[in-house]
Amino acid sequence: MEKKDKCTAILLAAGKGTRMGSGVPKQFMNILDKPVLYYSLKCFQDSELIDDVIIVTAKDMISYCKKNIVSHFDFTKVKEVTPGGAERYDSVYEGLKLCEDADYVYIHDGARPFITEEMLLRGYKEVKAVGACVAGVPSKDTIKLTDHEGLVKETPDRNAVWIIQTPQIFRYSTIRHAYDKLQSQKKDGITDDAMVLEKMEGHPVRVFMGDYRNIKITTAEDLDAAEIFAGKTKKM
Repeated sequence: MEKKDKCTAILLAAGKGTRMGSGVPKQFMNILDKPVLYYSLKCFQDSELIDDVIIVTAKDMISYCKKNIVSHFDFTKVKEVTPGGAERYDSVYEGLKLCEDADYVYIHDGARPFITEEMLLRGYKEVKAVGACVAGVPSKDTIKLTDHEGLVKETPDRNAVWIIQTPQIFRYSTIRHAYDKLQSQKKDGITDDAMVLEKMEGHPVRVFMGDYRNIKITTAEDLDAAEIFAGKTKKM
């Protein structure tokens, strides 16, 4: 594949992991014998697409992250480990401000360890075409929309429902402009980067096929599933 664009990955690792019920942030917990964050960093390190990586983490975890993950595993593509903000969108903005020389940015949750090179390549093809795309998988379940009393209001066509993942990939100038505008707006209800682009710019966002194994580590049960996936990957 011919690639001339500069692609930077922003890896979000500032979450506190309160739903995990552990004193250790979920991105630093171990899957088998390596921290959750290791797996996505390894994918970026080995990728032919990704030129450099910015890790956004909690201020009090920067030193740990640099020493015990970046240096320990020799992740040479990591150019910066920077403190995040109070909310996810604040952390993304801190990362965006450090990659102004990028053509495209891959924004990824550090708690999603099982991204692959194939997923990165699929996303690159789509972002080149439309300027904004997100990984996702078709919903296997029927989805119900309810009111505040729990009564069903609508059942969307399952064929049109996707479960959205990361990475979310954007032309840098496009997503940076949207995030700049967001700073002076109400941020209620912003749950991912595509929403920022949708709300601030009305820009179309394409969904590309992610992977059902590309789970987000949120609960102890997710960690159990992740160990199974990691074990199968080791055997391949």
